[in-house]
Amino acid sequence: MLRDKAVTGMQLTLIIAALLILSSIGYAMGRRRAVAAGRGGALRLHSRPSYHGAYVALWCALPSLLLLVLWSIAEPRLAEWLLIARLPDSIRALDPDRLGLLVLDVKNLAVGNIVSREIDPALQAAAEGYNRFLTLSTAAMVVVAISIGVVGAARAIRGVSPAFRARNQVEKVARNIMLAASIIAVLTTVGIVLSLLFEALRFFDQVPFFDFLFGTRWSPQTALRADQVGASGEFGAVPLFAGTLLITVIAMCVATPVGLFSAIYMSEYAGPRFRATAKPMLEILAGVPTVVYGFFAALTVAPFVRGVGESIGLSVASESALAAGGVMGIMIIPFISSLSDDVMNAVPQSLRDGAYALGATKSETIRQVIFPAALPGIVGGMLLAVSRAIGETMIVVMAAGLAANLTANPLEAVTTVTVQIVTLLVGDQEFDSAKTLAAFALGLVLFTATLALNVVALYVVRKYREKYD
Repeated sequence: MLRDKAVTGMQLTLIIAALLILSSIGYAMGRRRAVAAGRGGALRLHSRPSYHGAYVALWCALPSLLLLVLWSIAEPRLAEWLLIARLPDSIRALDPDRLGLLVLDVKNLAVGNIVSREIDPALQAAAEGYNRFLTLSTAAMVVVAISIGVVGAARAIRGVSPAFRARNQVEKVARNIMLAASIIAVLTTVGIVLSLLFEALRFFDQVPFFDFLFGTRWSPQTALRADQVGASGEFGAVPLFAGTLLITVIAMCVATPVGLFSAIYMSEYAGPRFRATAKPMLEILAGVPTVVYGFFAALTVAPFVRGVGESIGLSVASESALAAGGVMGIMIIPFISSLSDDVMNAVPQSLRDGAYALGATKSETIRQVIFPAALPGIVGGMLLAVSRAIGETMIVVMAAGLAANLTANPLEAVTTVTVQIVTLLVGDQEFDSAKTLAAFALGLVLFTATLALNVVALYVVRKYREKYD
C-alpha cells in the first residue's frame, strides 16, 4: 500500500507540474493576445495585459485541478467496488471483516507486497484486474486533465478583447479562493472541537465530570478483567493541571524578563550592526528541535539542579519541574523577544519625539510612552509563549517525568496534560475505554483554557488600543 500511494503521489505531482507549465504558456499567450488586441496601447484595454494572462492561466489550471481532486477521491472507491464485483459469489458472501481482509490482500498482491494467505487463481486474477483498472484510470486522468486545461485556455484566449473585464474576473476568482480557504479553516476548527466534545462526552458517561475536574488522584490504568489487580482507574486531573501550571509559570518567569529586556535593548538602545547580528542569533533558539532541548534538560540542567540542591541540603528529584520549566523558558524566549521588538519598533516616532520635547529621559519614554503603546502586541507575544509552554511535550517527558504528583514544589517530579495525552494514546488502544477517552477530555480542557487566555488577551488589547489609537 505504501508503494501504491507513493506511485500515485508521484503521478499526481507530474500531472500538476504539466498543468503549471501549460498554465504558464497560457498566461504568456493571453498577455500577448491582450497586447495585440489593444494594438500596442495598454490604455485602450479595460484591464492590464497581466490580468488577461492570469485569466487564461486560471481557466487552464482550476478546472483541471478540480477534476484531479474529484478523481483522486472517487478512484479508490470505484476500484474497490469493481474489485469486489469481480470476485466469485462465494467470496462476496463472506462477512464484511473477512471480505475487507481479502480485499487488502488483493491490493497488496497487486503492488507486490506480502499477503496473509495462499495465492490462488481467483486472487491472482483479481489483482491483475485491479492493476489494469488503475493503469487505465491513471492514463484517462492524464488525458482528460490535460484536455480540459487546453480547452479552458483556448476558450479564455478567444474571450480576450479590449472591453473584456479580465481584472474583475480574476479578482472574483481570487476572492472565492480566499473565501474557500477561510471556510476550510473554520470547518477544520469546528471539526476538531466537535471531535473532542463527542469523545469527551463518552468519557464523562463513564467517569463523573466533577470527579475528573476536581479529583486529586490520577491513575488511568483500568482493569481488563474482573480479577486483575492494580488497575482501579482513577481519573482526577488536578495533578495534571497543577503540573502544567507549575512548569508554565517557571518557564514564563525565565522567558518574560529575558525576552522583554532583550527586546527593549535591541529596539531602543542597540545600534544597527549589533541588532542585525543579535536578533537572528536569538531567533535561532526558536528553530532548535524540542527533543534537543529535552536532551539538554535531562543530561545537563537536571543533574546540575540536583547537584546544586543537594549541596545546600535540599532534596531534589532526578526529574524536576524546575529543570523542565527553566529549559522551556529558554526555548520560548524568541516568541516574546522577537514579537515585542517588532511591536516597539512599530510605535510611531512622533510619540518618542513628543516625550523628549517634554523633557523625558530615554528610560522614562520607554516606561511611560513606548511600553504602554506597545502593550497589546507584547501581551500577544506573551500569550503565544504561554500557549507554546502549555503545549510542549518532549521537554517535560525527558526532564520532568511522568509522575502525576500534586505539588507546588518545583524540585519534585510532575507531569502535564499534553504528556498524559501522548501516554494514553501510545500503542494499540480501544477507543471505548475510559483510559483512552480520557485523552479527549484532557484535550477539551486544554482547548478551553487556551480559549480563555485568548479572550483575556483580546480584552487587554482592545482596552489599550482604544487608548493609543
